[in-house]
Amino acid sequence: MRSFSLNTRTLTSILAFLALVVAAIAQPARADDNDPSTVLNRIKASGVLKIPVMVGEEPGYIKNPQTGEWTGFYVDYLTDVANLLGVKVEPVETTWGNLAADFQSNKIDVAIGVNPNPKRGLVVDYLWEPLFTDAWAVLTPPGKPVKTWSELNDPSKTVVAQKGSTMQVVAEALLPKANIVPVEDRNLALLELQAGRADAVVFAIFDAIQIDLKGIGDVSLPEPVLRNPATLAVARQPGNAGYINFLTNWVQQQRSLGLAQARLAKAWEDRGIDLSILPDGFSF
Repeated sequence: MRSFSLNTRTLTSILAFLALVVAAIAQPARADDNDPSTVLNRIKASGVLKIPVMVGEEPGYIKNPQTGEWTGFYVDYLTDVANLLGVKVEPVETTWGNLAADFQSNKIDVAIGVNPNPKRGLVVDYLWEPLFTDAWAVLTPPGKPVKTWSELNDPSKTVVAQKGSTMQVVAEALLPKANIVPVEDRNLALLELQAGRADAVVFAIFDAIQIDLKGIGDVSLPEPVLRNPATLAVARQPGNAGYINFLTNWVQQQRSLGLAQARLAKAWEDRGIDLSILPDGFSF
């Protein structure tokens, strides 16, 4: 009887082991999460690089109202990336504040011109090397420029920034005493200024000088000048190491050969943008 009990336990163990083996074999095949080229291979296989595009964000993103075609220096940059991968770009309309959610839902494969953000860094991988360097500026009502950030840090001042953007983070950090009003996009921010409901709107300097062409307000680069690294970002996911390495090498080549700077300078020249507001020695 004792011998029979021992054999039963042994048989039970063998059957349990065989069940595990069968279950493992029955599991569907999946991509090797340890393969650093998984994301690269997926993009190449799809034939498209899904890129974010944004209405009202010229000259980085420019939409032709007749054809719906997208151009602009951000689109040019990412088209270059797509060409190197042997795929085409697929524009996806979005906003700066929605980029993290777009990554999580696999709507986009890359973002450009973004600023490292620790909170978003929980779900997004930022490249350490910036493509170019910007600075934070403000657009104020005509005839009311500011020299320092402290001039706006007052309860009587209303400062507008795009919701969910780094501009909102900057406004809230530098101007804790001011009334900060987040809005959905650039056009709504400008409407607040034009309607007399805002004392300033926070922008990157290269966006502000583009808007200045419309004669909406005065552009100021307040002291202390805060530099703003603009880089690329991809979704945090297994198998993206090779993709990040590819993009990092592309950025380093763009910067070291002056390609990134030349493309920016041409975009501003084509639109008649005056860079004289930039302080001496400012390099991007």
